[in-house]
Amino acid sequence: MNRSRDGAARFAERRQREDEAPRLRASYPALATLKLEVEERRGASSMPETKHVRHVIVERAPALFVIMCGDSSCRDGGHDVTHAVLRYLSSGSTDFEVEDQCSGTIGTAHCGRIVRVHALATYTKPAT
Repeated sequence: MNRSRDGAARFAERRQREDEAPRLRASYPALATLKLEVEERRGASSMPETKHVRHVIVERAPALFVIMCGDSSCRDGGHDVTHAVLRYLSSGSTDFEVEDQCSGTIGTAHCGRIVRVHALATYTKPAT
């Protein structure tokens, strides 16, 4: 089945990107915890269709934040919020939001689903 092979290829590509990415702990040694509250909605809607919370295991997590598009019909879409999240972590932000629009396609139309990530981070205090 072609769709199954496409999904397996996307999964393998994602796994490779995660394996090759630097680890959060190595890049941000003061980062203690990171919680991501993820909401996804259709572009024209103000109400989220899906919500979930992701507790990032800082000790072993990659410094990579890619969220798959929630529409199973979407092709070549998703939300790579890595640069925005890392920018906030670099500045020591503890509470921030990132929003991204899916650039995939559904049939011949632009997907356009919106993901909003509300992040809560804590940091260790430097030794004095």
